[in-house]
Amino acid sequence: MSDDVLSVIPTDPQWQPDRTAGERVAALAAGMAPGLPDGVEAEVEVTWHDTLMPIDCGGNLERIDCPHCRASIDTEWYADLLEAHAEIGFPTLAVTVPCCGAATTLDVLTYEWPCGFARFEIAIWNPARIWFDDEELAALAATLGHPVTQIRAHI
Repeated sequence: MSDDVLSVIPTDPQWQPDRTAGERVAALAAGMAPGLPDGVEAEVEVTWHDTLMPIDCGGNLERIDCPHCRASIDTEWYADLLEAHAEIGFPTLAVTVPCCGAATTLDVLTYEWPCGFARFEIAIWNPARIWFDDEELAALAATLGHPVTQIRAHI
């Protein structure tokens, strides 16, 4: 069986809220994302990570483009990075891209289906929706006290 996960993360990968703000925004997100019509309830997980963790889009990833040379980066290169850091996270997002050898960071690559990196994540498993709209994201950001973005994973 496959799962879909809608994650909400701060736009600054290093930023973390305090526990009260994190739990408050998780409750708001849970109310905005009911479970599937077949009776499967959405499960909400709130996580504070010690290191930068990849918040990947899973099977939704179609391509990655380099911001320097605009070339497409092999998704296997990215998958290998994620596998190497899956349990321990990333001490830094600095990388040298394989296409042109430029020094950059993982968070500025262009991902077709969004991907991100964060030390705080709200993950909603199997919600009955695909995305939050701009108004809902603004409400989540206001409740959290920091701008947010969303990642939709298919795993």
